[in-house]
Amino acid sequence: MIPDRSLCALVAYDGTDFRGFQWQANAPSIQRALEAGLEKLTGHFCRVHGSGRTDAGVHAHGQVIGVTVPWKHSLDVLCQGWNRYLPKAIVVRQVVVAPMGFHPRFSATARTYRYTVYHPVTGALENVQRFPLFERFALVEKSPLDVEAMNQAAALLIGEHDFATFGQPTQGESTVRRVDGLHWTVEIGSLARLDSPQLQRLVLTVTANGFLRRMVRNLAGTLLEVGRSKWDLADVHAALVAKERSRSAPPVPPNGLVLERVDYSEYPHLFL
Repeated sequence: MIPDRSLCALVAYDGTDFRGFQWQANAPSIQRALEAGLEKLTGHFCRVHGSGRTDAGVHAHGQVIGVTVPWKHSLDVLCQGWNRYLPKAIVVRQVVVAPMGFHPRFSATARTYRYTVYHPVTGALENVQRFPLFERFALVEKSPLDVEAMNQAAALLIGEHDFATFGQPTQGESTVRRVDGLHWTVEIGSLARLDSPQLQRLVLTVTANGFLRRMVRNLAGTLLEVGRSKWDLADVHAALVAKERSRSAPPVPPNGLVLERVDYSEYPHLFL
């Protein structure tokens, strides 16, 4: 008889063509694809649990999953075989034995997301309609942004706050979360096939002990309003303390968002 093994895996995916991580009966999901691939490999249905439910169109570089699998061979063989039965948009990066008592969601102590935006250094992109090399994984803003002001606004949101304005709880009723880091960084790049204007690649990195539904996208959208000079620091502070969903700026599209990393303080060396 093949023994059951409690395992966890590190997974990356392009979420463009999926309706999110969570299993859905009538739509493609990351969880459903992972379970289907594993069933083809092992001949057994194995329920996959994720560290979080990324929304439709959101990507991941470091999603963590847990699963119990009947398997007698090496974990490298399992990883290679599993990937053969997955869509090209999904890859299992590593499989390891799960520590005693480990759960990919409830054992997590922090998660890090990043959101990518391209914008011109100077001048507006008035004559360019589409950006096929960027738009799958980033938001393209056609006007310059005030990055310094965006980071000043981001600093107001760091710490433990009630973030009810920026999202809805995924479980329970508490909307209090602790944001440990929230900052835009700049990387200079150039727009393919255009000599000018030059584009800046902006990446918002946010780390917190947990996130409300659409919280990262709402925070990014609010900070971009500051960068466009439509909001100021007082507006951001007022929105935070209002604790009303209607006070948030509109969320940014999901295509620029990536689940970068999940941290487990009890298991700091879970993956190499």
